[in-house]
Amino acid sequence: MTAAGPAIAAPTGDRDDRAPYKGRVIARTGLLLRDAPNTNSRVVGSVDYGKIVGIHCKVNSQNIDGNPRWYLLASGHWAWASARYIENIGAAPHWC
Repeated sequence: MTAAGPAIAAPTGDRDDRAPYKGRVIARTGLLLRDAPNTNSRVVGSVDYGKIVGIHCKVNSQNIDGNPRWYLLASGHWAWASARYIENIGAAPHWC
């Protein structure tokens, strides 16, 4: 079952090196990046286990293993990833 989240436009531009929040990928097989905050959306890339990602903000959307949060990542290009597989480094991201 997919929870509908608010329609959110990704910020323009390819990169935001100033992403104020960071996280470490904890998915052992790597983390899939998507074009919307749910698993029905198109896969647009992936990030290897242990890599650090920049996080722009968070939304509630599809629940993944008890965690409804999804992060809009700003590392290299804009994409969504389930917060279930990202360990925050420092403060939790703000809401989109």
